Amino acid sequence: MGGLVSEARLSGILLHVTSLPSYGGVGDFGPAAYAFVDFLVEAKQRLWQVLPLSPTGYGSSPYSALSAFAGNPLLISLEVLVEHGWLARERIEGLAGHNGPVDFERVALQKLPLIQEAARNFLEHASHADRARYQDFSQKNTSWLADYALYAVLRRRFSLASWNQWPEEFAHRHEDALSRVREEAAHELAIEQVMQFFFSEQWCALKKYCTDRDIRILGDVAIFVSYDSADVWTNPDIFELDQTRQPIRVSGVPPDYFSETGQRWGNPLYKWQTLADRGFDWWVARIRRSLTLYDMIRLDHFRGFDACWSIPAEEETAVNGIWVKAPGMELFDTLKSVFGDLPFVAEDLGLITPEVEQLREHFNMPGMRVLQFGFADRASHLHLPHEFVPNTVVYTGTHDNNTTLGWWREATSPTERKNVENYLQTIRHEGEIVWALMRAAARSVANICIFPMQDVLHLGSEARMNIPAACNGNWSWRFDFDALHQDFAVQLAELMEMTDRDGYVTEQPPQIQVMSSSAESTQKI
Repeated sequence: MGGLVSEARLSGILLHVTSLPSYGGVGDFGPAAYAFVDFLVEAKQRLWQVLPLSPTGYGSSPYSALSAFAGNPLLISLEVLVEHGWLARERIEGLAGHNGPVDFERVALQKLPLIQEAARNFLEHASHADRARYQDFSQKNTSWLADYALYAVLRRRFSLASWNQWPEEFAHRHEDALSRVREEAAHELAIEQVMQFFFSEQWCALKKYCTDRDIRILGDVAIFVSYDSADVWTNPDIFELDQTRQPIRVSGVPPDYFSETGQRWGNPLYKWQTLADRGFDWWVARIRRSLTLYDMIRLDHFRGFDACWSIPAEEETAVNGIWVKAPGMELFDTLKSVFGDLPFVAEDLGLITPEVEQLREHFNMPGMRVLQFGFADRASHLHLPHEFVPNTVVYTGTHDNNTTLGWWREATSPTERKNVENYLQTIRHEGEIVWALMRAAARSVANICIFPMQDVLHLGSEARMNIPAACNGNWSWRFDFDALHQDFAVQLAELMEMTDRDGYVTEQPPQIQVMSSSAESTQKI
């Protein structure tokens, strides 16, 4: 990561793309995204952190992806498709508007057919230059694009069932069956690939808009992938699967003070030795793809790169798991040999061992701290600024936490409130807690501080993005541009200037030459 993180003081905002107030019922890469970037510039923010941009599966969670490589078609802007001539404007009239939470099921029913229509129009009417860009995209992404398109078409053919529930000839990838589909559904497969091209074109244009304004994108890579994904279906040999391609062992975390039975996530575990024998080729391809999407990458569950909690697949809880070592040092050495300095942020929250710390520090990756965690007791003080080192990314809260205002209202004990006031300031009314934590993050020595958009807007629990383990209602929050007052940008910009996070580089003062008693000599001071 080198100077990208460790030498600059930066600040940014955490906002997933789906939370933008875009037209069509879900945030996308259209006008609302560009307006948000303009706000970042005005507020002197230098980072935009997003959650995974992958197509979503169970619960519409960006961490339950159908592919670690593909993009979520719902993020494609219909307005941009109209501007480029792939849809008639009247085709997008009457859709869900700019405001309100995302109804993912409704959006998918309304929006995906229109994107597919645009893809058909592209295939029929694209110019030579358009086709050349499409061919270039296809060639650069040949390692995953065709297989993902085939997975998406088959999944739709079999009523969105998990791939292991498909007929065996498809679930086990019999070549004669797949060849038949490639021939019979050639046009449908091409539409899927053009949709990925639309995603790439629109996101890269938005990313360039950010780059031109000195804003970097901090993306997110989850360590594990979903069992029901193009990745496991296409590459069963690199996952812990039995002869019937059912998981043998799955991921999770052990019992702790949050849960007596731990958390059984259910992702299949990697065959790390197989990956090592292949030079970690799948991981190299995954990071190469991610580095085309993001400037920096947050590695979710960094703990798992040193050792992961391995649970027998037949277990219903995480109680009977064991720690299994992972070759993190060898993996990151390989990635560094391919990509140079690794622009990674390690999500190292929770119970972290010295070995995990050693792995993170060896590759100079900043760790994470969350101010909301710092006030419970003395053991939590590592999340308070006096414990920070510069190579840190500090958050007021994350997408998995309550908003700061919601945390203050609902989650803090009298002891925590007293600790907050002893450490920061007297909180005379609840609105003060948000800026108190934001100022503490900005003033800290951490080289990067990140504010969730909900905190910038001073919103309560109604704006929470995710409640871990909750079955419904997650990921649907969207903000309203009417709530984004000019004052917020002014306040943030002033705070950035005062805490040296505005990107301003102080010029070195001129060297002053002082004449010595000998008129012929000088001394620099």
